Amino acid sequence: MKKLLPTSTAGSLPKPSWLAEPETLWSPWKLQEPALTEGKQDALRVSLQDQLHTGIDIVSDGEQTRQHFVTTFIEHLNGVDFEQRKTVKIRDRYDASVPTVVGAVSRQKPVFVEDAKFLRQQTKQPIKWALPGPMTMIDTLYDDHYQSREQLAWEFAKILNQEAKDLEAAGVDIIQFDEPSFNVFFDEVNDWGIACLERAIEGLTCQTVVHICYGYGIKANTDWKKTLGTEWRQYEEVFPKLQQSNIDIISLECHNSHVPLELLELIRGKKVMVGAIDVASNTIETPEEVADTLRKALHFVDAENLYPCTNCGMGPLPREIATAKLHALTAGAAIVRKELSA
Repeated sequence: MKKLLPTSTAGSLPKPSWLAEPETLWSPWKLQEPALTEGKQDALRVSLQDQLHTGIDIVSDGEQTRQHFVTTFIEHLNGVDFEQRKTVKIRDRYDASVPTVVGAVSRQKPVFVEDAKFLRQQTKQPIKWALPGPMTMIDTLYDDHYQSREQLAWEFAKILNQEAKDLEAAGVDIIQFDEPSFNVFFDEVNDWGIACLERAIEGLTCQTVVHICYGYGIKANTDWKKTLGTEWRQYEEVFPKLQQSNIDIISLECHNSHVPLELLELIRGKKVMVGAIDVASNTIETPEEVADTLRKALHFVDAENLYPCTNCGMGPLPREIATAKLHALTAGAAIVRKELSA
């Protein structure tokens, strides 16, 4: 981890077309057990190979073994009925048919640990594993049991903490919690959202990340972004409290977004995964564009705390575009690394 400006991805990477429908969220699997387990492991190997080949320093599973960054985790918990579905507004933006919380939520056994062990066996690189954050989990469900967003979030925080400890024991170096909800429900974030996140990381010795983005490049998100005006200042609402939190790294969307980078001053001292790759566009960044985003961020983030990254997951992108974007990320980071060492 000693390398300056270590690169990583924010989350999902495209799945091979033999495993799931390309460029689709919630894409159904094309294989059935036991071929599915083998297929997922093969996809994980391919995704890892792509990351290593493009020079990514902190690698991940590319979320190859899960259909969705939130619901795949929830599927393995007690107390949630996937047959009983309700339509809710997700992130205050778009309607989605979601499962219902019908009883006390709990985790019978680890969800991702076997996958994490498998990834650990394949590489000596530092590995990062993403989990959904408590607030984003409650925002992707209809709660017919607790009838309190906060109470359900605390229950999920406890479950996430169990999972995170098992992942750490399996050899994961960095555990990331995905919280796009942090850019939407500011009062709740400050009242109890960050506290819930701290409950989820309790007792961990590995590095922890909160990933806060403006979402995948799906239409509902890109339409929402058009309503945000010329400056996206959502981060301003949650940064002061995050700066005081025990979370080690904050992962953000910076490239091609209207986020004023001076907001990063509010989290000075924290490590920052700076999103220098736009995941909502098929245009491939040049290494120089990536370098430019990183240089601007360096005004507000100390070099040893800056981790070049993608804005969000790249699951919905065509594979060759995602790979080309990873090449651009590592090439851009190399330019700035050279400038810094000079």
